[in-house]
Amino acid sequence: MELWDIYDRDRLRTGGTMVRGSDFEKDAYHMVVHACIFNTRDEMLIQQRQPFKEGWSGMWDITVGGSALAGESSQTAMERELLEEIGLKTDLQGVRPNLTINFNPGFDDIYLIDQEVDIGGLKLQYEEVRQVKWASVEEIFQKIDAGIFIPYYKSLIQLFFDMRQKYGAVRKK
Repeated sequence: MELWDIYDRDRLRTGGTMVRGSDFEKDAYHMVVHACIFNTRDEMLIQQRQPFKEGWSGMWDITVGGSALAGESSQTAMERELLEEIGLKTDLQGVRPNLTINFNPGFDDIYLIDQEVDIGGLKLQYEEVRQVKWASVEEIFQKIDAGIFIPYYKSLIQLFFDMRQKYGAVRKK
């Protein structure tokens, strides 16, 4: 049984928890985290979800994502998800997410990480991840157009590539 902290609309923990899969109460939110890992060749590490995984079965997705468990910070949830899903140990303590996207019912913290990763050395979580590969923004767009990548807005994917190693909405000179 997976427990999530409940947050209010201002992202303050209410002190309550909920069981994953249960109905959200009115004005209850939870935290989700995602990471996009990039290499020096301007490619993002993407994963293909297992065909038997519920939700977006068999589709390609950004590097890693999942819900924060009760008691976790955004950083510790992201570290856990990276380790669980692809076997990548990362230290994100003191690192803020590059973006936070509000959705109903929650908050999605997105980390944009530059890191060379040998995909042959990753340990993929069988229950979640079928395979991983490096892909350029153009390859991701092709997969979205082909209906084999989760249908993110292309402008969002482009923003991930554009905002690597950056915070804020203004391009610095």
